[in-house]
Amino acid sequence: MRIGVSGTHGTGKTTLVGELCARLPGHVAADEPYVLLEDDGYEFGFPPSAEDYQAQLARSVQLLRSSGPDVVFDRTPVDFLAYLAAQGADADVDPAVLRPAMAGLNLLIILPVTVETEQLLPAAELPQLRHAVNNALLDLVYADPLQAWADVLVAELDGPLDRRCATALAALPAPLRRQVRPSAGG
Repeated sequence: MRIGVSGTHGTGKTTLVGELCARLPGHVAADEPYVLLEDDGYEFGFPPSAEDYQAQLARSVQLLRSSGPDVVFDRTPVDFLAYLAAQGADADVDPAVLRPAMAGLNLLIILPVTVETEQLLPAAELPQLRHAVNNALLDLVYADPLQAWADVLVAELDGPLDRRCATALAALPAPLRRQVRPSAGG
């Protein structure tokens, strides 16, 4: 199955991706587009520019379109649409390309900023941007202005951090839940 994990920076996406891969036999984590672009020699500004987010958006769409069947994605195009929206920049994305890429997901997990993420996770850089992206992401996910993920199951995980993996797995349709390994704790 294919799962995308989205959220602003500092919400525990990478940790959840690792936990999901540990519980889903044969699944691999897809690195986030920032890492892939950096590995290719792309140089990001700090803070990243609209062009930097546009490059990540394009790589994210490409990654969704070219990856195999058993992947957990650390970020999806929704993330970069939210970063662009938070900066007041237009996204240069063709909905006809975005729709099939997003439609390949079985589950889109949203990790919002919560009181618990603020208290338990390390302080994130650029806190104003973080909150603006969080709000833009939630607006985008539920409004779906590009009509790109209407048929994708969405699970917003705003509960306890230590229950996120179990909550995400419980959100899967029953036939897909049969693939899940029991947790190490039982």
